[in-house]
Amino acid sequence: MRELKKGYQEKGGEELAVTAARIASDAKAEDIVVLDVRGLSSFTDYFVIMSGRSTRHVQGLAEAIERELRSKRVSTKHSEGLREGQWVLLDFGDMVAHIFYKESRQFYDLEGLWHDAVRIDVDQLLENLQ
Repeated sequence: MRELKKGYQEKGGEELAVTAARIASDAKAEDIVVLDVRGLSSFTDYFVIMSGRSTRHVQGLAEAIERELRSKRVSTKHSEGLREGQWVLLDFGDMVAHIFYKESRQFYDLEGLWHDAVRIDVDQLLENLQ
């Protein structure tokens, strides 16, 4: 098994969520939301939800997140939807990224489904990185 790069050896779901949100912001994702689902979900701790302007933008966002985290030796445990570009799910274990085409996001309404989750202020997260 490959070791994580030193800076990511102790990273949990929150750090992965912050990293995914930063990558998404840099790649011009729209309406980025980070939900803390600890205690509500048995399969992950954080959701990072975002929208892309087109199916190609959705695919590009997913590829950017996966590429940067893979470069830090953090791999997806599972991914779905990349070919279609309507809803891409990237499962990193403690963090799951959901990348939607706008209309698909409205239809599935994950934020409404997980309305009990703590919503983390993405702007403040990204500001703290600078």
